Amino acid sequence: MNKTGPIIVIEDDQGDQALLTVAFEELNFTNEIIFFKEGEKALEYLTMTAIEPFIILSDINMPRLNGLELREKIHTNEDLRIKCIPYLFFSTSSEQKFVVDAYSKSVQGFFVKPYSYEELKKTIKIIVEYWQKCESPNYIK
Repeated sequence: MNKTGPIIVIEDDQGDQALLTVAFEELNFTNEIIFFKEGEKALEYLTMTAIEPFIILSDINMPRLNGLELREKIHTNEDLRIKCIPYLFFSTSSEQKFVVDAYSKSVQGFFVKPYSYEELKKTIKIIVEYWQKCESPNYIK
């Protein structure tokens, strides 16, 4: 896990992207935020770049390659798996089936998008600060 790497957000809803952009700006985290509207584009970026992201926040319901399918592809890709990139779901859907499916694919967290902006910002702050304090095998000094 590269704590100075970019935060990857995979979200196809432009309104949610806009809210997340403002929240990250107001929280003043130094990590670059990179948005993808499609899981396929995010996977292409992750496999074609040497950059090691800090965390991945992914929606579940997306066209073509949904969040669960993307997680499976990342988890089964040896080059990506050894980067120890925390993969978290950040979705409006809290159906138990999705939560169970997510954790069965070794996801590191499942968060339901809050309805208020202030709660959204608090949730993002908690997520990022938690992972900033966490250690991973490939970055312990």
